[in-house]
Amino acid sequence: MHNPREFGKPLAIGAPAPRLEIPFKPSRMIHFFDPSNEKMAAKLPELAAQADILLGNLEDAVAVDRKEPARAGLVKIGKEIDFGEAALWTRVNSLESPWVLDDVTTLVGEIGDKLEVIMVPKVEGAWDIHYVDRLLAQLEAKAGLTRPILVHAILETSLGVVNLEEIATASPRMQGMSFGPADLAASRRMKTTRVGGGHPGYLVISDPDPDDPQAPRRIAQQDPWHYSIARMVDACTSAGILPFYGPYGDIRDVEGCEAQFRAAFLLGCVGAWSLHPVQIEIAKRVFSPDPEEVRFAKKVLEAIPDGRGVHMIDGKMQDDATWKQCKVMVSLAEMLAHKDPDLAEAYGFAYIGQS
Repeated sequence: MHNPREFGKPLAIGAPAPRLEIPFKPSRMIHFFDPSNEKMAAKLPELAAQADILLGNLEDAVAVDRKEPARAGLVKIGKEIDFGEAALWTRVNSLESPWVLDDVTTLVGEIGDKLEVIMVPKVEGAWDIHYVDRLLAQLEAKAGLTRPILVHAILETSLGVVNLEEIATASPRMQGMSFGPADLAASRRMKTTRVGGGHPGYLVISDPDPDDPQAPRRIAQQDPWHYSIARMVDACTSAGILPFYGPYGDIRDVEGCEAQFRAAFLLGCVGAWSLHPVQIEIAKRVFSPDPEEVRFAKKVLEAIPDGRGVHMIDGKMQDDATWKQCKVMVSLAEMLAHKDPDLAEAYGFAYIGQS
């Protein structure tokens, strides 16, 4: 049995101390880019002003003959581009691949001070996180890093879903999890080729009308991902880490993308993946707090500065629990207002601009 007190100690001599609390910053979208694509790299300064997180992708969608150029491109990008307040992440190749060891060793050694999070694909159990955890500690010590790099797991297999809770608590490096519907569908032998979203064949139908059996019956399409996303949210929130929805593959279907993002948001996800700039705007709209709710939360904090006691505000009972909810809401709104002048105006905050 692992002594929980050991979680606060580095796993390598000279490595930075683990973070015992995961920082929560604006994380509405993780925008993917191909570091081997020079045209895409040239747009990163502009995208950094729009996106909360920019992720250099080294895994899926990067062809085998582009793996090493993508890694080298990400090193160059990390050294030369100012991301401002946007966080720089990477998704390395899967742990069974021939590229992942060079991915991790090169990136930590070259731009470890710029990388906030390493996303690990197809995590199936705590053992995968333990391996990455120890390796990162050794490389951080070698590189002389003073801040630990965090780990984000992608749930893409049925075994990963079965082991959700153990993955979430495997290491203090765990920053969060993302839901990967395409690989998970293949792992489960689901009969769909869609990347996220519903399926017209997955539905419920009302019983026939006994008085008119031939009458049209009501039909509603269901969400095949509801159960697994809810399990992921519970595992993440119970461990103090952040849950994200993954990709929505049909870039042209902006309405379907917004519906999927909103369902994930209502279930508790803090953000989603963005595969195209149009999805950045959708994620901003969905995962930013509603201005009316922010204004009410501000009203509660102003009426109860210390968070104590029970108060009636606009006919609703407010106590320390709702005060904490309002504090979270207003703190996030303040962070977003710092990045976005339109949200600053909607929330009633002064726009400070990026430092």
